[in-house]
Amino acid sequence: MTSLPQPPDILSPEFSADPYPAYRILRDHYPLFHHKGTDSYLISRYEDVERAFRDPVFSTDNYAWQIEPAHGGRTLPQMSGREHAVRRALVAPAFRGRELHERLHPLIERNARELIDAFRDAEDVDLVAQFATRLPINVIVDMLGLDRADHDRFHGWYTAVVAFLANLAQDPDVAAAGRRAGAELAGYLRPILRERRAAPGGDLLSRLCTADVDGVRMNDRDITAFVSLLLAAGGETTDKALALTVRNLLARPEQLAAVRADRTLIPAAFAETLRYTPPVQMIMRQPEVDVTLSGGTVPAGATVTCLIGAANRDPRRYARPDAFDVRRAELGATSAFSAAAAHVAFGLGRHFCVGALLARSEVEIGLNQLLDAFPAMGFADGTEPADAGVFTRGPRQLWVRLGTRAAVRTPAGTG
Repeated sequence: MTSLPQPPDILSPEFSADPYPAYRILRDHYPLFHHKGTDSYLISRYEDVERAFRDPVFSTDNYAWQIEPAHGGRTLPQMSGREHAVRRALVAPAFRGRELHERLHPLIERNARELIDAFRDAEDVDLVAQFATRLPINVIVDMLGLDRADHDRFHGWYTAVVAFLANLAQDPDVAAAGRRAGAELAGYLRPILRERRAAPGGDLLSRLCTADVDGVRMNDRDITAFVSLLLAAGGETTDKALALTVRNLLARPEQLAAVRADRTLIPAAFAETLRYTPPVQMIMRQPEVDVTLSGGTVPAGATVTCLIGAANRDPRRYARPDAFDVRRAELGATSAFSAAAAHVAFGLGRHFCVGALLARSEVEIGLNQLLDAFPAMGFADGTEPADAGVFTRGPRQLWVRLGTRAAVRTPAGTG
């Protein structure tokens, strides 16, 4: 008789090193598991995570304690009903349609080109430090009309805020640093908001100061909280998504060659990266009533930890889920960046990530320019770098040799 494996601990060093074996155990044996360390119910199967994102019975009320203290106010992810609809209508136009294509695409192209020019003649480059980390923040700073010279301050603030959100072990020092970062960012923005209200320009910050939907306008606290969210979500997740997409392709030379030859595959490569190695590994929800899921019932008011990384490799949903495949039929690159996505990396339903199309544009333009600039790329030491992180996850460094076909060793079983 086969013994049941022990339930994994998502706060353990083993989980941090590689969560995917733990995800498999949870999906197969503990699809609903109360984790004492976080006092939350872990759900890991695709159908359950999808339901938690789509079913209105699952609220984001838990964000009042999980994210609001760091952002310094209520943000879109924790709103519902008319409040959510109006606030989303105030900010969403900046991230889609003509605004995205006519205003932001040239801005992304310029920022990507400037970053690549800085290491174009180098032999080796850390694409995390010198490209992936900087591109989304530079784009956001330019969108807001802020001073690019303050990049390092923005990076420090959003890193502290994301650490606050990822503080599953409730380390008091991490919590204090996150709240302090939110307060410092608000203090930095307040005099700028006064200036923009008095003399609006064409930047996003000015438009947020003057936007009006059904008589509702954003006050300073609304705007500073949104900017904090934009830096955290747009910076932390997009930089990891870009680095992960490049890393996943470099580890599979035949798929990299296919993407290099057919650039229309780039959105598919990004979508498959979001499924295979999602930058955000888990998101929390809170049911308003008792809810029955695979494996049991979650009581009303409990915190539910939706394990995105587990759901996106559920064999009940995907064929060969542990293989990376840019031609995967189940995803569909056309819908992969909308609320109809066949993965859960951006969430689903009414709280689908408002910046998904911006992230797609940054990854698509950034990767296109890298491929144009460097006819050959490979891992600098011939090995695929590991990922790090629990709440968000990606490579801390991505050293790439430019202009040479470095040998690549892909670990067995990674696809």
